[in-house]
Amino acid sequence: MTATVESSKAEEGKRARIETFDDILPYIGEAGRYQWLLFILLLPFTVVYAFLYFTQFFLTLTPEEHWCTVPELEGWNLTDHQKIALSVPMANIEELKIEGATPFSRCLMYDVNFTQLLQSNVTVADPSWTTTKCQHGWTYNYTNIPYASIAAELDWVCEKTYLSSAAQSAFFAGSIVGGFIFGYIADHYGRIPALVSCNAVGFFASISTVFANSFWSFTLCRFIVGTAFDNCFNILFIVVIEYVGPKYRTLIANLSFGIYFAVASSILPWIAYWIADWRILSVVTAAPLAFAFIGPWIVPESARWYITRGKTDKAIEMLKKFERVNKKTVKPEIYEEFKESCNTVIKDQSKNNYTVLDLFKKPRLARITVMLTIYWLIMIIVFDGHVWNMKLLDPDVFLSFSLAALTELPAAIILAVLLDRWGRRWMSFLSLVLCALFSFVAIATPAGGPTVIMAIFARLGVNIAANIGFQYAAEMLPTVVRAQGVSLIHIIGYFAHIIGPYIIYLADIAPELPLLVLGLLSLFTAFLTLFLPETVDQDLPESLQEGNDFGKEQSFWWIPCISRSPEKKKAYRKKLGTTNAGFNPGSLRAIDSTRL
Repeated sequence: MTATVESSKAEEGKRARIETFDDILPYIGEAGRYQWLLFILLLPFTVVYAFLYFTQFFLTLTPEEHWCTVPELEGWNLTDHQKIALSVPMANIEELKIEGATPFSRCLMYDVNFTQLLQSNVTVADPSWTTTKCQHGWTYNYTNIPYASIAAELDWVCEKTYLSSAAQSAFFAGSIVGGFIFGYIADHYGRIPALVSCNAVGFFASISTVFANSFWSFTLCRFIVGTAFDNCFNILFIVVIEYVGPKYRTLIANLSFGIYFAVASSILPWIAYWIADWRILSVVTAAPLAFAFIGPWIVPESARWYITRGKTDKAIEMLKKFERVNKKTVKPEIYEEFKESCNTVIKDQSKNNYTVLDLFKKPRLARITVMLTIYWLIMIIVFDGHVWNMKLLDPDVFLSFSLAALTELPAAIILAVLLDRWGRRWMSFLSLVLCALFSFVAIATPAGGPTVIMAIFARLGVNIAANIGFQYAAEMLPTVVRAQGVSLIHIIGYFAHIIGPYIIYLADIAPELPLLVLGLLSLFTAFLTLFLPETVDQDLPESLQEGNDFGKEQSFWWIPCISRSPEKKKAYRKKLGTTNAGFNPGSLRAIDSTRL
């Protein structure tokens, strides 16, 4: 609705009262020129998010083919094949069970005098010779992975294989600390200072990674880089969503993340392949973080944050900037009415001191909170498990990783088209069943290309479910504790990030175990989702009691796109006619945008 139409309604006394931030958006433009400029500004920050998330995968990538180095053989003009034939025993039964195993042992060598053997013209090992662990490091075949990662340089193989995952876990442990630190900055000093500071920390820590020469120095650097993860993108993402009208938010939210994240994560393997140096890769992937240094001059502060801090005049000043860029004309009385409403909301909020513990004081609301937490926790484990398991499925990890990352794009398109029609419950259920089904099929599929294809389809399923999970909690938890509730769920999700990389070590027990566990977890979560309320086309809960009662009258078999009774339609249809229940008035207004 244009400002002109609204003005005429005002003269007739028919204009709707300006009570919330979303009520004033039509006057300044719901998806105007300024909003699309912000959409474009998301690109470098989404690239940062993808690079921080996945770069460590390539910093610690180790070739499957590696064997004990024997210095005695270096001066004899032998090929690698000849060195292996003489110095390395064949893999034993236990080693052959490991996913990606080689015919020869990767952790043992013969304990004999190789110089004497070569002088005696012995070129093939006798299996009866005594073996020992590698004494002089390892030699790597860099055919498929054309560079030495830090894991290869420091020999994080055999009994030290776990160090790569430990360093990755430290990265996500850092994200827990960063969530608190930069969340505090965002709450007390503004979203833009938090955006700049967290990206600056990530930038300098990524550069410092170049100088790491041990597990502990590398892990410390990655821990500090991890403090910037999530907030480096989500702060700006939520600011952009806040300034977009409700009916455009599903489209903007899914396409911005889907397109940008898919492109960034799919080109990252080829950047790593082309650079072929883990130190330079750390610098190159840190470069987009520097974009945040000009953030204060190009990114608007959150008007909603100004309102929560009692700075209504600053919020109106920001809205007037949008008005000018979008070429709108808003009458002064519109801003005056909006200011009065904001001041009333601020007074009402000051009377309540709800905490996250209030979510557990009402039985049904407590059950919903626990289920949402489990949903997000398992979602992260399955997502990270599929990311790390990819290097076990195909020698060409660069191509397979890139193809799997591209599934973010169809996932975003599917959600943009179907999410508000099918609803959250059934879309989550179907996508997770899809993930489980293809995980199980991949186990029975011949190794190589067919297995990778099945794993990519499984990745598509969990991508869809994870993107739904981003907004599910924000829709379902009551407004009075929504920010704290979402923060709790996401902080617990960081612990899942710590667990995820270790899924691949199940392959040491049996090659099919990683995919089997990921499939079972997906299936469990799929059925768990069906016991959550549907939020599409619903008035979102404001009070704790509304949160406790939310969805009670819904039928378990209610599928929004197939059947809705007139009673439900009348009782739960949103009053403002928006299409995305996740971003109704009162939803993001009170959300701590650094922790979504």
